Amino acid sequence: MRPAPHALLVSGSLGQGHDVMARACADTLRERGWTTRTVDAMALLGRRSGAAGEAVFRRLLDLPGAYDAFHFSALRPGARIALLADAAARARLVPALRELVAVQRPQLVVSVFATATSAVNRLPDRGFRHFVFCTDVTPHRLWVQEGTDLFLVTSEVAACAVRRYRPDADITVLPAPLRRPFYRPPERAAARAELGVPTDSGCVLLMSGSWGLGPIARTAVSLAAAGPHVLAVAGNNRELERRLRNAARREPRLHPFGYTDRIPALMAAADLVVTSSGDTCSEARALGRRLLLLDVVQGHGRDNLQHELELGHADVATAHPGEVVRNALAALRRPSPPPSLGATPEAWQRGFGSALERMGLG
Repeated sequence: MRPAPHALLVSGSLGQGHDVMARACADTLRERGWTTRTVDAMALLGRRSGAAGEAVFRRLLDLPGAYDAFHFSALRPGARIALLADAAARARLVPALRELVAVQRPQLVVSVFATATSAVNRLPDRGFRHFVFCTDVTPHRLWVQEGTDLFLVTSEVAACAVRRYRPDADITVLPAPLRRPFYRPPERAAARAELGVPTDSGCVLLMSGSWGLGPIARTAVSLAAAGPHVLAVAGNNRELERRLRNAARREPRLHPFGYTDRIPALMAAADLVVTSSGDTCSEARALGRRLLLLDVVQGHGRDNLQHELELGHADVATAHPGEVVRNALAALRRPSPPPSLGATPEAWQRGFGSALERMGLG
């Protein structure tokens, strides 16, 4: 009996979005009879190097304008400093990936993290196809390297960005996949009953990525004091979770959460989703929820935010709590959009399946 084909997926632990995309690819591959394994590129760098890399990234985000400068002047054009950083990471990743590939013998490697892209392409004696999957609207230079067989992107704008660096690139545009519970979310009334939100009250879901970027605690308190119920999610930010829970003791309309897998229910209960630009936007659109975008993610986040505004049914605010409250109250008075085309899994599965078939892996 012929063994099942195998895929290796290389993710990265800077934020949760990379893991969500890796999981979607793995789920679809398994449904098609493949076996899969997902690895974390940051962990493959080694404990000290991986931790140092995350610390540098967080520090750049904390300094106003620092990551903007690095992204737009170094990552996007592929300046020398960006290429040197990529080479340093690649020197550590290639030996680890070579060992994994030798043991697992995959027919497909999918990179959903930019740091992995060049390392996979430098592996000798490749007996596999290499896909790069990026959901950013403008993939930067390190995403787009020679040796990649197929680029998976989620917009025509992103396809143009890939061709900036590789005019001959093979590209598939497909809908962003969702976590499985978002394809069958609870009904609004059931979600509100579960969360203790009255059916006739305005309700806002407030979150800003797994790191809880921006003044979420102050915004949550101000927004709840203005009238609507606020479902505030801290993600992995323990200090933010502590502040939200303390504030909820004084404000009954504030409902605090730490890291939670109940986001589909929280989103189903809400009339408006206030969040930073990222994959949460696709989830909100699939459920037919209006967006208020916080301009808190530098670099690629600026591009992604502009694209979300272009798609419609979205507004933008700075991270100042007063401005967020003002914009949120106005957005609550606007009609909700219909669910997006990504609300069902078939479009993603067809797109990913056709990509496999194009590369002779169907």
